[in-house]
Amino acid sequence: MLDTSKTDKGTTSSFKRRQGIVAKARDHMLAQRDQEIRMPKLCQALNVSCRTLQYCFENILGISPAHYLRILRLNGARRELLDKRSNWLTVQDVAAEWGFFCPSQFACNYRKLFFLSPNLSLKKRAS
Repeated sequence: MLDTSKTDKGTTSSFKRRQGIVAKARDHMLAQRDQEIRMPKLCQALNVSCRTLQYCFENILGISPAHYLRILRLNGARRELLDKRSNWLTVQDVAAEWGFFCPSQFACNYRKLFFLSPNLSLKKRAS
């Protein structure tokens, strides 16, 4: 039987490094939430290769950085659409604020993730 009570320090530090890269990428994505983010530019900002970024996201979260960015932004948009304090915002305002510049693509992605349209989420806010 293998003794798993001791962890390899190299594995632990490597895992922490990957977690750190994912956390920095998330922070960068949120700071640039209303702008288009291309993966090569994100890699440059984080000072990592595209393959390293891809590996870190797949290893830590099980998804690609682009998929994570889309989910992060869609969840942010949903929170804002449902927030009663932002009554004056339209679906297009929220979409643009979260970096979605094609309304039909935003609505399609939103519907796939939340099983309802952004307009219905906006109506829920009013009730």
